[in-house]
Amino acid sequence: MLRAPYGSWPSPIDAALAAAHDGRPDWVGFVGDEIWWTEPRPAEGGRQALVRRRSDGAEESVLPAPWNVRSRVIEYGGRPWTGVLHDGRPLIVFANYADQRLYRYEPGGEPRPLTPVSPAGGGLRWAEPRVDLARGEVWCVLEEFTGDGPDDVRRLLAAVPLDGSAADDRDAVRELVAPRHRFVTGARLSPDGRRAAWLGWDHPRMPWDGTELLVADIGDDGRPTGVRTVAGGPDEAVAQAEWAADGSLLYASDRSGWWNLYRDGTPLCPREEEFGGPLWKLGLRWFAPLDNGLLAVVHGRGPAVLGILDPESGEIVDAAGPWTECGATLAAHGARVVAVGASPRTAYEVVELDTATGRARVIGARHQDPVDPAYYPEPQMRTFCGPDGREVHAHVYPPHHPGRAAPDGELPPYVIWAHGGPTSRVPLVLDLAIAYFTSRGIGVAEVNYGGSTGYGRAYRERLREQWGVVDVEDCAAVARALADEGTADPDRLAIRGGSAGGWTTAASLTTTDVYACGTIVYPVLDLASWGPGETHDFESRYLESLIGPLAEVPARYAERSPTAHADRLTVPFLLLQGLDDVICPPAQCERFLARIAGRGVPHAYLTFEGEGHGFRRAETMVRALEAELSLYTQVFGLEPTPRTPKVELTP
Repeated sequence: MLRAPYGSWPSPIDAALAAAHDGRPDWVGFVGDEIWWTEPRPAEGGRQALVRRRSDGAEESVLPAPWNVRSRVIEYGGRPWTGVLHDGRPLIVFANYADQRLYRYEPGGEPRPLTPVSPAGGGLRWAEPRVDLARGEVWCVLEEFTGDGPDDVRRLLAAVPLDGSAADDRDAVRELVAPRHRFVTGARLSPDGRRAAWLGWDHPRMPWDGTELLVADIGDDGRPTGVRTVAGGPDEAVAQAEWAADGSLLYASDRSGWWNLYRDGTPLCPREEEFGGPLWKLGLRWFAPLDNGLLAVVHGRGPAVLGILDPESGEIVDAAGPWTECGATLAAHGARVVAVGASPRTAYEVVELDTATGRARVIGARHQDPVDPAYYPEPQMRTFCGPDGREVHAHVYPPHHPGRAAPDGELPPYVIWAHGGPTSRVPLVLDLAIAYFTSRGIGVAEVNYGGSTGYGRAYRERLREQWGVVDVEDCAAVARALADEGTADPDRLAIRGGSAGGWTTAASLTTTDVYACGTIVYPVLDLASWGPGETHDFESRYLESLIGPLAEVPARYAERSPTAHADRLTVPFLLLQGLDDVICPPAQCERFLARIAGRGVPHAYLTFEGEGHGFRRAETMVRALEAELSLYTQVFGLEPTPRTPKVELTP
């Protein structure tokens, strides 16, 4: 074992390798007996490809570039495709990112548009398509812009003709019910086709605050009637609803303080763990009913794993295998269940579970180690003590290298990672962006600060009106604890985060003295302007729960905003921003930079054309990672990594 200072260790994990393995398969589904899903292509402009696994095991990418199977509904998107067998062949309906039209595709042919283009604002957008062959329609969520403003929009359940007659005629799209909520999810039809269920909610609530579960009768003309609320409300968040094979209504509600499962209002498996999560995208699925009455579930307290629930006994048998984290995308067909799972040693894979035999196996996006796994980090799940003795959950990734160790007595630099959302959670899975740093001798600690999901509603609501306080305190508590216990160098601590994590990073740099530098990625920086008219409609009233109603606590908006306290910023920072970001627009960064102009704070501001909220292109991710490493190299006094470009920090 050779001795070398932290941050100077040679690593085979470069930024290009990390970028090539960014993202995960998603939106799994069955088309007949075949399994299909979407998969990221960072090297192809960041598009989402549609992948097919034939019954014989052959795997193929169905649509070539530039087709991009991705919806922009509520900007974060939703399930963008569906498929059925028609005359024995797959019939696929998907949303294309570039024009947001729905297309019909049958292998061997060319995609044909089903919906028109609208010149108003963001146009017409679609999510959660479901094919109804009997009626010759696609039922889906329609997001329709009525003007040029981000909140000039209506959302409703709609039916699109499969024959293409609406491709140039908006009037040919059938509106199923009059809009009664600002936001809706896609309808689920009962097995007999006589009832439909969906979720709805309104400003200022977010879907994890409170939603309504709506049920309607379906008439002979295919129109829902008698819409009624059967569960949910302002303080009860229903995350998902499905019909069981026997016609009973299943749903995940947090009325007990945890997202648990219910059947027609009766709890199925009451536990202090989650069977649901935050509805950031339309069509997320944490459970899927099987024909035999069992339920496939993604559940847990913190980490979420795949299991099979017997609703009669309340017993759960978890799938055997290495997957310690599963995503909120499930599909079931007969006795087969498909999920997306990962672990600290493997990236996300498409996993099939045969409930008849109990056998689980990887059937798509199989993880293959691009380097010797000895370079992967060895994470620790930890719970720290925050202010007032509250628990703070975190994942700690110490520096790790198979052939290097630091000189005796040297403590490593550490970077605190604040996740986005903030109503979200970071999973404990293999991430080569983390390995990029740990294999060079820089530790990483991911913090699931108060407000994160996976730990019950009370933990989630710690952030209510406390954004910029609790998240900042919890991240600082982890950083200080690592330093106090001798794990991290107290003089070489940094913080980084994107979106809401960018806010936490900027707020931490302007209100604490814990960090020597920070990396701020497509952030919220100015609360007073991040609301109706500047950001997108979905989150335009989010601050009412995170900060408080602006009309009632206007001073709080200024007190918390990093832009208002830019004069307190004294340490170097890196600011990364996509120029096409409509969620956290570049104007936020520009106002922040204007406030620090002439103050002599070393910084770099890198912008990326063609990137929105969340970087998807390989070249962007490479530049961002290398710039971040360069920041730490300069601030922490590390030896420069060969071939890594230096980012110029200018006052």
